[in-house]
Amino acid sequence: MKTLPELARDIATAAHRGQFRRDGITPCIVHPEAVASRVGTDPKMLAVAWLHDVLEDTDETVESLVDKGIPEEVVASVEILTKSNGVRYDEYLDRVLTDSVARSVKVADMLSNLSDSPSDRQIRKYAYGLLRLVPE
Repeated sequence: MKTLPELARDIATAAHRGQFRRDGITPCIVHPEAVASRVGTDPKMLAVAWLHDVLEDTDETVESLVDKGIPEEVVASVEILTKSNGVRYDEYLDRVLTDSVARSVKVADMLSNLSDSPSDRQIRKYAYGLLRLVPE
């Protein structure tokens, strides 16, 4: 039987199949893998890290994740990490701050993005986000 992180990894790998990073060469799944490598060993945290982009960037839905065996509390954290059109960045960060797992995964996500040839605009955005999300 698969562990929760293994199940999440398999779902993310299948969902992101055929998608590529900004460079058009690197498979998209490299990013969730990098985020997962930054969150430690907690199974829930690892599952959210693997799945953090699936609702936003693939055909997966809340219902499909639950149907595939992802616990609702994990899906709830993934939902918090999913950007909605029309939501200001500050509002999005406020929502992320309400969930400790989502906050930790978002910090790992930003660090991964910063290590991947970010634009100046992305550097400013992630610097601001990290200052909002990382406690003093």
